[in-house]
Amino acid sequence: MNKTLNTPTTLQEAVIFFANPDNCHDFMMNLRWPDGKVICPRCGSDDVAYLPNARVFKCYQKHECQKFSLKVGTIFEDSPLGLDKWLPVMWMLANCKNGVSSWEIHRAVGVTQKTAWFMLQRARLAMQDNETGGKLGGEVEVDETFIGGLARNMHKDKRAEKITGTGPQGKAIIAAVLQRGGTVRGTVVENRRKKSLQQLVRDNVEPGSNLYTDALKSYEGLTEFQHEVIDHAQAYVRGNVHTNGLENFWSLLKRGIRGTYVSVEPFHLFRYLDEQAFRYNNREEMDDGDRFTAVMKQVVGKRLTYKQLTGKTEDAEAARN
Repeated sequence: MNKTLNTPTTLQEAVIFFANPDNCHDFMMNLRWPDGKVICPRCGSDDVAYLPNARVFKCYQKHECQKFSLKVGTIFEDSPLGLDKWLPVMWMLANCKNGVSSWEIHRAVGVTQKTAWFMLQRARLAMQDNETGGKLGGEVEVDETFIGGLARNMHKDKRAEKITGTGPQGKAIIAAVLQRGGTVRGTVVENRRKKSLQQLVRDNVEPGSNLYTDALKSYEGLTEFQHEVIDHAQAYVRGNVHTNGLENFWSLLKRGIRGTYVSVEPFHLFRYLDEQAFRYNNREEMDDGDRFTAVMKQVVGKRLTYKQLTGKTEDAEAARN
C-alpha cells in the first residue's frame, strides 16, 4: 500500500482532515498524478495550468470544456458537493463492516437522503473490481445463496403478491467462488442450473484446482477440477471438504442487506455485492486508512449518472457492467 499519501487513520481524523480544502486538493493530486504532471482528462494533454483563484485546471489544447476540476474523470464528476463531504462518505463505506445506509449519511453529512443514496451507489461503482488478475487456484469453494425478504416479515397483501410458490421462488440468486486465504468473486445469476454455475466456475477457476461445492446437481461434470462434494444433509465439514468460507461471506452480505439496507431492489443487488466483496477482499493486513486509499485509487475513469442508475436511459445497461 502506498504510504506516501497523507491519509488519516480514523473517521474522526478523516472528517477533520478533509474539512480543509487544501488537504482535499493535495490528497487528490497525489492520488491521480503522483508524479506531479497533471493530465487533461478530456484530451490527455499535459499542457495544463492550475488557476488557484478558481481552484480549477485549464488545458491549453483547443477543445470544449478546457477547464476542469479534480473531480472530472472520476465518480465525483458533475457532483455539486465538495470533496469535504465526498471523502468522509468514501471512508465510511470502505470501512463500516455492515455497510452504511443513505439515511445515516443524510444525518451525518447534511445532505438529502436521495443525494446520499446516489453518493453511495457511485462509491459502490468504485468498489467494482474490473481487473480480476487471472483465475483463482489452489483450494476454491463455490456456492450460491438466495436474497429476498422473509415471508413472515411481509404484510399480508405483499406476501400474497410476492410468495407465489415454495422455497426460493421469486428470490434473487447470487453465486460466488472463493479462493481460500484469498479473494471472493460473486455475481447475480438468473438460476442455479448447470449452464450458469459451471460457466462461473470455468471463467474464474484454474483447471486442476481443488474445488469444493455442496451436493447441488448443477455442479456435476466439472471433471477438469479436483472436485469434492459435501452433502449438507449429512454434514457441513468432512476433513478439508466444506464451503464454510463462503458461508461466512454470505453471513456478512446478508447482515448488511437485512440489518443496514433493509430493502434492496434486485436491479441494484450487484452493487451491494461489489461493496461487500471489496471489504472482504481487503480485510487482512490493511488498516482503515489503507482500505480507504485502496477504494480511492479506483475512482478514476468511472462514471455513473442518475439516469443510468435509475434505468431512465438507454445507457442504463452500461451502468450494470
